[in-house]
Amino acid sequence: MSTLKNNVTLIGFLGANPEVKELSKTKKKLARVSIATNETYKNDKGEKVEETQWHQLVFWDKQAGIAEKYLKKGSEVAISGKLVNNSYTDKEGIKRYSTEIVVSEILMLDKK
Repeated sequence: MSTLKNNVTLIGFLGANPEVKELSKTKKKLARVSIATNETYKNDKGEKVEETQWHQLVFWDKQAGIAEKYLKKGSEVAISGKLVNNSYTDKEGIKRYSTEIVVSEILMLDKK
């Protein structure tokens, strides 16, 4: 049951090419990209409604290298990972919060 704790699985399309950085002090590679997931349902009037949710993905080291080499805007992927919450203070001194998914597994679903 421990594998069910803090586990996220999504299938969606990438909204941009991954942004890749190499962290100089640690020599670790980091890639970030957003993924869109769509949900379709009928509202009270029987009309079809499609909602898109955007999620921020983070890849480290080997996964970041794979993302850099093979992923591009519009790629369909299935990912598994864990949620990580962050907070920071912006330039105006306001505390901001963000939630990211640190990817542990990726499956490329494009036809190629």
